[in-house]
Amino acid sequence: MSNVKLQLPAGPRWSKLLELSQKYPVTANADGTEHPPIMQAAGLSVDLSRCKINQDVMQSLLALAEECQLEQQIAALLAGEPVNNTENRAAHHTALRAPSGGAAQAEIDAVQNKIRSITQQLHHQQWRGSGDNVITDVVNIGIGGSDLGPRMACSALASLKVGAPRVHFVANIDPRDLELTLETLQPENTLFIISSKSFGTTETLENALSARQWLLQSISEQDLGKHVVAVSSNVEKAVAFGVEESNILPMWDWVGGRYSLWSAIGLPIAIAVGYDNFRRLLNGAHAMDQHFASTPLAENVPTLLALMEVWYVNLCDAKSVAVLPYSHELRLFPDYLQQLTMESNGKGVDKSGNALTCRSCPTLWGSAGTIGQHSFHQLLHQGTELIPVDFILPLQSASTDNNKQAHLVANALAQSKALSDGKSAADAKQELLSKGVDAEEAERLATHKAIPGNRPNTIIAMDQLTPENLGALVALYEHKVFAQSVIWGINAFDQWGVELGKQLSTPIFAALNDDDNATTSDSTTQYWIDRFKATSR
Repeated sequence: MSNVKLQLPAGPRWSKLLELSQKYPVTANADGTEHPPIMQAAGLSVDLSRCKINQDVMQSLLALAEECQLEQQIAALLAGEPVNNTENRAAHHTALRAPSGGAAQAEIDAVQNKIRSITQQLHHQQWRGSGDNVITDVVNIGIGGSDLGPRMACSALASLKVGAPRVHFVANIDPRDLELTLETLQPENTLFIISSKSFGTTETLENALSARQWLLQSISEQDLGKHVVAVSSNVEKAVAFGVEESNILPMWDWVGGRYSLWSAIGLPIAIAVGYDNFRRLLNGAHAMDQHFASTPLAENVPTLLALMEVWYVNLCDAKSVAVLPYSHELRLFPDYLQQLTMESNGKGVDKSGNALTCRSCPTLWGSAGTIGQHSFHQLLHQGTELIPVDFILPLQSASTDNNKQAHLVANALAQSKALSDGKSAADAKQELLSKGVDAEEAERLATHKAIPGNRPNTIIAMDQLTPENLGALVALYEHKVFAQSVIWGINAFDQWGVELGKQLSTPIFAALNDDDNATTSDSTTQYWIDRFKATSR
């Protein structure tokens, strides 16, 4: 792939877009076209007025979407057709949040009832641990989609937490992750949720084994089932571990890991904020599903966001995008989106296995505002790279400190305006002169203080962060990612790129543990194996 010269795909639609990119080089409606309206979708307000895309460009992008049969692909996704062509599977996570209908509805309802039952038992102190102890803490052990989604949602909805039990997350195989989590917990009062489809993911299984050992220091093996729940397809392995079969919740092949927080993987969310609020989260996502399914492409918010990013990436040479939530509660949202976006669309071949000749998925990064303003915003404003920005903005928060909230909103709006409008060298010079700086010094400093502006950004706002709005926000990005995959002709639902590292780690682990039969194929790896052994003696 590194030897392939990236260019635009062939075809008249792409040629037209290239022509427009030369005519309108990331210009903000410079031809006098009216700004797009603020779009509404499932409780979210999406302001596209600073997207730097005029009507000519948007019409060509919509024509490209039609040529790629995006509407038909949306229908196939939502109908549960096997859109994951390399594994011949559906990606039917939207069925998990639909209130009714579908072939799997009986299975989905059964799992939802189990989530509700476990949650209520814990909240009413009916689920008892060894020695009839109350469960005060729940630790979710998982990684990737079994961790990032539930962890993000629990953080985002923290103001709705219903008290005990407290919910913790462990993902890293670094032993300190689990050790530091368990330092303040007691085995008799702790319930573990082990989330692994195969019940064999190395990081999850190793942490689960350590948790099991920690439990058995204080409780009998006979009582182990009172302290462990599993979300897995491998019932046999989970039972052998010590989980009671009635406390094993299923995972389905038609739900990918990064799309699984709506399933039993969301059990920690229900425990943290209550089942009713978990159901509200699903309802918000379903509302966005309905918008995506039924709204014409020209007014379809996930589609418009996808097409604009295609323009930035393929026609304006943007290599990364930033997502900046102006909400402390949404501080983990960029982390979640990194997996959703880059594991889905970080592909080098199309659905037929042919090498891509165009750039596809950009790098996604970001952090909570206003913290980022004091670190990387300098790059956004004056750097040489074009980095489109999404501002995520709950207008009100759970806090009663309205003054600080107003400061937060003011900062978000100011950053959006500054990225778009910038400041000319002439204005910078005049500003310096008005402050008493002499003319020669003002001339010298003006170009340093000038801000080029014309940096595309979108504001995605909501009145307040509620479970419904969070569900809609997550589903918005899910559908944006899918729409982009259709335009680029790639499969958004496999992730073969993560497998090689897993395969290579097995013989290296054996070598680190003095397995005489373990072999390594290169001197660099062997050097670090030897260094590890030397430091562990």
